[in-house]
Amino acid sequence: MREKIREELAELDEAVAGGDARAVEHEVGDLLFSVANLARKLDVAPDVALRRANARFRSRFHAVEAAFAGDRDRLAAASLEELEAAWQAAKSAERGGA
Repeated sequence: MREKIREELAELDEAVAGGDARAVEHEVGDLLFSVANLARKLDVAPDVALRRANARFRSRFHAVEAAFAGDRDRLAAASLEELEAAWQAAKSAERGGA
């Protein structure tokens, strides 16, 4: 299964390099299908896993916003390093590390 995912990623890379939006969409669809199939083989409901991943993302994003005290200007001006540090802190807190 993982080999199929690697194959689909390679095909996606080719499509992206080729600049054909329809081909990119096609390959993204194939990649998503392959990952969903892997999830199914692992007895994981792909839609549930995706919903939970989205919820974690939202929670972490809100924590990043809070780290900048809700100041959108400060958030927009933050460096990638500052944003990454805030993101990692949010992940750590989520796992009970802070």
